[in-house]
Amino acid sequence: MASQTEQVSRPAVSREARILLVEDDAETCSEIGAHLKDSGYILTVAATGPEGLAAARSAKFDIIVLDRMLPGLDGLSVISTLRQAGNRTPVLVLSALGAVDDRILGLKAGGDDYLTKPFVLGELAARIEALLRRPIETRATVLRVGPLTLDLIDRKAYRDSREIELLPREFKLLEYMMRRPDQVVTRDMLLEDVWNYRFLPQTNLVDVHIGKLRRKVDVPNEPVLIRGVRGIGFMLTSTPDDGDKRTRPSPRR
Repeated sequence: MASQTEQVSRPAVSREARILLVEDDAETCSEIGAHLKDSGYILTVAATGPEGLAAARSAKFDIIVLDRMLPGLDGLSVISTLRQAGNRTPVLVLSALGAVDDRILGLKAGGDDYLTKPFVLGELAARIEALLRRPIETRATVLRVGPLTLDLIDRKAYRDSREIELLPREFKLLEYMMRRPDQVVTRDMLLEDVWNYRFLPQTNLVDVHIGKLRRKVDVPNEPVLIRGVRGIGFMLTSTPDDGDKRTRPSPRR
């Protein structure tokens, strides 16, 4: 339940964002709902898991604020069902379960943020504003490009059903490229954004790590996904050419 004693400011919103609030406790729902309406949001309310799922499927929302423990269908099941159907609406999970493992479960189910009860309305408002400011492409916890899948929570990568064992730097490189499919990324971009180096002349650091990543992603006899762009950098293609495959190196004699 949100705190009823702390005075909170009502931040002005830049647009009339639509929020779906799924909460079965009438008092908590009324308190949160009044605050969100006062803040300028357009609010839809549901009191059970099935009602919330139906509402999320039938209309477009900017944010879903979802209690974890709901009658009929628990909140994590609601999130999982939406994510499996391709619904990427940001979800803020509300729960009295505040242990680290509980928060991890909420994020793994597809939640974007997790707020433990009791909370103050100011924090709820701030977290909603933060989710609304996030670029849509950064909200996903699982990235997919062609046959590649990258789980950002479990830190696992797959090419179709084959798991790719990546070192931390390789994982970060692949994530960077998967967020920019079919775009050329330069060596300078990678040095600055992946290594946080502003200037590092005369180095083959990027080429060495990209080489290791390519050998793991593009194994022999699979269509090439990571390509070098001569004199510029690299590109991850979302539509690999089946006729363009890495060949298995000939055995040394």
